Amino acid sequence: MSFPWAKEYKPGHPLMQWLDEKLPLPRFVYNAVGAGYPVPRNLNYMWNFGVLAGFCLALQIVTGVILAMHYAANGSVAFDSVEHIMRDVNWGWMLRYAHANGASAFFVVVYIHIFRGFFYSSYKAPREMIWLLGVVIFLLMMATAFMGYVLPWGQMSFWGAKVITGLFGAIPVVGQPLQVWLLGGYAPDNAALNRFFSLHFLLPFVIAGVIILHIWALHIPGSSNPTGVEVKQESDTVPFHPYYTAKDGFGLGVFLILYCAVLFFAPNMLGHPDNYIPANPLSTPAHIVPEWYFWPFYAILRAFTSDFFFIPAKLMGVLAMFSAILVWFFLPWLDTSPVRSGHYRPLFRKAFYLLLVDVVVLGYCGGAPAAEPFVMISQIASMYYFLHFLVILPIVSSIEKPAPLPYSITEAVLGKDEGAVLHANPTAA
Repeated sequence: MSFPWAKEYKPGHPLMQWLDEKLPLPRFVYNAVGAGYPVPRNLNYMWNFGVLAGFCLALQIVTGVILAMHYAANGSVAFDSVEHIMRDVNWGWMLRYAHANGASAFFVVVYIHIFRGFFYSSYKAPREMIWLLGVVIFLLMMATAFMGYVLPWGQMSFWGAKVITGLFGAIPVVGQPLQVWLLGGYAPDNAALNRFFSLHFLLPFVIAGVIILHIWALHIPGSSNPTGVEVKQESDTVPFHPYYTAKDGFGLGVFLILYCAVLFFAPNMLGHPDNYIPANPLSTPAHIVPEWYFWPFYAILRAFTSDFFFIPAKLMGVLAMFSAILVWFFLPWLDTSPVRSGHYRPLFRKAFYLLLVDVVVLGYCGGAPAAEPFVMISQIASMYYFLHFLVILPIVSSIEKPAPLPYSITEAVLGKDEGAVLHANPTAA
């Protein structure tokens, strides 16, 4: 967004002047993350998670590229190559654990980032494109993570690939050919492993490209803020640097402490022990389960246990699982309330907390065995999940009476004291 009070980039050194004239990269960085990018002054720590997500992606790319130098995408040696990385490659154990736990950290950060967007309605105009690109990034993350889960070629890797790719077989007419095309055969083997390894290596760079578009789209309307009130005056903003670079740096430090605690003291906490058993097509695990960040959607998939007229239960589960994410694309038009922030929307706030509990319940059921009472609970939770987005949210946004909004961000921060406001912005007089 072009703010009239934003500082202009004026290089002082002759070399920087020449570079700015020939290739204005310093100007681009200055306007993107420097003092040339004014940001609402009231952002809280929930706005740290975008930067943390970018850090997680960089961490995954760096560790992934190094691991790829030692990994062999062949069914007969893939499992052994992972053990070779763990035992024989210098610092290989740390790289492998950093990559595996980095994926979990990435999803934790992104899930918080998404639910912050839900609560503060970050999907509303004029930021619809930012939200839509964010959902695309999440879908690419899920595809990348699934393919990465297959690469260790343990029991859970093999059977997870067999179950998940088998879902495509439920699609009428094109399902079976699509499944064979994905696997390169009729069951997970060398062809599937090569395909998944290639795509797992490629997709993070695609994600990085979409993130650039995501940030580009963000800089057009500017950042949202906890009040949902748009920037009206210079006193509503502060430069991104040094104020939010310092704040993001503190958040990154806290994140790294927690991440390193898991990495060095509980690296297998979020993994599955069956994946330390080599893949065996003749031995089905007692309980096939994906990684934890897929559990809510896995619970929705398993919630459909009976055919509905001529629609098989398996197909309904597949459609519901994908629809659980695709419905996010329509949020800018499902939520019609003129107020963004959940702080000023009492009914919306209660519905949001119920959704949060519902997703946690779905996650628990997704990681539990496919037996009662977990199946019944996941059916009820799945029903509420779709009711929230398709019924409750539109109704609440139409009937609720929001609390009064502050006139400006400055008023929200400093209060209605005119002296304080005028001191922050003398031109307001």
